[in-house]
Amino acid sequence: MANNFVSVGAKFPQFDKKSVVGLEQGKEFKNISNQDIEGKWAVMFWWPKDFTFVCPTEIAEFNKNFNNFTDRDTVLLGASTDNEYVHHAWRMNHKDLKDLRFPMISDTSKSLAEELGILTEDEKVAYRATYIIDPEGIVRWVSINDLSVGRNVDEVLRVLDALQTDELCPCNWTKGEETLG
Repeated sequence: MANNFVSVGAKFPQFDKKSVVGLEQGKEFKNISNQDIEGKWAVMFWWPKDFTFVCPTEIAEFNKNFNNFTDRDTVLLGASTDNEYVHHAWRMNHKDLKDLRFPMISDTSKSLAEELGILTEDEKVAYRATYIIDPEGIVRWVSINDLSVGRNVDEVLRVLDALQTDELCPCNWTKGEETLG
């Protein structure tokens, strides 16, 4: 990973990227930027490449949990360095991706992934990085998996719940349990 890794406590970088937001002709694409998450909690998760094997399992699981994120007033965003047309084709051709309810951000310039410090050295694809960003645009949690290991969406939700309590949460804490005050 690059030396300029964006970590907890840092301001999330500015971005404005073409994204796939649907499959309806004429309404497939939209630019997504920091303005879309301003004043809201947000989760942005990255995958290495479209048309691969681990990635659609993660994307489908985030989509399955879409309401769990919206119930927490959290904007869900997916991203990779593939272009918007590749994202669109993948959505059209993969049964688990047709009905996605969140945008697939295209960082074709790799500028955002590079600024985050999440590009692999060799192929310059994004690691499986997940960011929880608070309403002030501050990174509150980062998790990065190697390319071969999918992430745990339940853990993302658990950490989001803990952060939103704004209290001390012990090991393995889950929503509804006592905090440490």
